[in-house]
Amino acid sequence: MPGNGALGQSIHDNRLHTLKNTKMRKLILSSIISLTSLYAFSQKPSPALLNPGNHLLVMVDYQSQMAFATNNIPIELLRSNTAIVAGASKIFNIPTIVTTVAAKSFSGPVFPEVTDSYPQATSTFLDRTTMNSWEDANVYKAITGKAKKTIVLGGLWTSVCIVGPALSAISEGYNVYFITDACGDVSKEAHDQAVTRMVQAGAHPITAMQYLLELQRDWARSETYKATTELVKKYGGAYGIGIQYGQEMIKH
Repeated sequence: MPGNGALGQSIHDNRLHTLKNTKMRKLILSSIISLTSLYAFSQKPSPALLNPGNHLLVMVDYQSQMAFATNNIPIELLRSNTAIVAGASKIFNIPTIVTTVAAKSFSGPVFPEVTDSYPQATSTFLDRTTMNSWEDANVYKAITGKAKKTIVLGGLWTSVCIVGPALSAISEGYNVYFITDACGDVSKEAHDQAVTRMVQAGAHPITAMQYLLELQRDWARSETYKATTELVKKYGGAYGIGIQYGQEMIKH
């Protein structure tokens, strides 16, 4: 019949249209899956970033006598940075070890910026005689007993009391970070060479503010937001003043 040709063409056109639609749907679906995978991948942070569950903090010899000869950083800045580190560890419940050296006979009391977060009456300060805390049996047991393979170090002096445990921990397979502006030494040269030596050995330098913000990571984390911003307002210098201004002038 004359109409059969038109009908056949119509059927062919419909099949072609259906095929094109199927291909288009598959293409769209494939694109959505790809974008979703890309989005999911972009949400996965680097394992090199510190988080509240992947490390322990060791605060080494933040004591009066050790601070007297510190010259690589102004003492008031060292104290503020120490407060940020101690405060951050408290806010985020980081396993924290505080060590002292010859506390009663030579080096004296621990900075108030540390004891504000870790009062000596309720905290265990590990006193020792060794300059390298890794060589002290009690400190070594406390660190290795935490079952954390990443260690963050800060303290006095960089070239002795930080280099010693940093290199020792690395030699035993630990991943080591150290907080450069919460470390002090007798000179800028001593501090800088200690930093270079640790970096060459594989340790990772960070700063006090970086440590705090790396733990917070997301301002939507409301459970630590207020404590974090309050700590910054108190010890964060110009940045803290900026937060104070912003919270007062832009109500949110």
